[in-house]
Amino acid sequence: MEINNRRKNQIKDLAEFLALEYDETITPLDKIAKLEELPVFYDDYGNAFDGTLVYDNGFYIHMNTALGNTPEKERGRFTLAHEFGHYFIDNHRIALKKGFLEPHPSRYNKNKHQIIEREADFFASCLLMPEKRFRLDCERFRRFDFSVIDDLSKKYHVSITACAIRFADVGTHPIMVVYMEDNKIEWKWSSKELQFLRLADGKNCVPLDSLASQYFKTGTGQKRTEELWYIDWFEDKNDNHLNCKIFEQVIPYKNKVLSIVWRA
Repeated sequence: MEINNRRKNQIKDLAEFLALEYDETITPLDKIAKLEELPVFYDDYGNAFDGTLVYDNGFYIHMNTALGNTPEKERGRFTLAHEFGHYFIDNHRIALKKGFLEPHPSRYNKNKHQIIEREADFFASCLLMPEKRFRLDCERFRRFDFSVIDDLSKKYHVSITACAIRFADVGTHPIMVVYMEDNKIEWKWSSKELQFLRLADGKNCVPLDSLASQYFKTGTGQKRTEELWYIDWFEDKNDNHLNCKIFEQVIPYKNKVLSIVWRA
């Protein structure tokens, strides 16, 4: 289920109001928590969750350091911003307080099909990379390649994944972000210009001629960019793009691959 435009605008306005209260490019999450008197506890919770917001005569956030959710890490910052989403979005907070919504564990790169998780992720993106500030930085790059995402992720102290998704939403060049595990697409996120393109080998299948597919076949590979043909990733029944080129950036890790795809 997708977030409707009216709802997205409400969440965006709320998150960016909080972020733009500060002049710092890197949104100071610790200051927001302190201002709200919202306790954040960092501890080892094994493999249970990345973060969770609970209510017990007051709200608390628990962050799992065992999975890398520490204050200085990109993963921890996104997880905390995500939990802020559950706290600041009125119906999330009220439902949790009244017991209509059970405390639930948030998992990085998971649960993206649940609407409340999508809303909290969107809130986190807007909080960490407010559109007014982020788009201005995007416009400073004359051409797009992977270095744009790499540079912006460092400037905003967010992960490559979070930055690429935000760039797909508000950046200056259409891109597609695809997350895969065990040679299967778990989710993808595209700029508006690419949203309705069909993948070459089916909705959930890693395209056979993609760099990601090569990695899953061999089990080895490094982060790299390669120029491919349009039809290596996308289906085109009218053959309009047979001679068009695209680029794919792969970031592999064990049985997982993040691919960023864009037109040449």
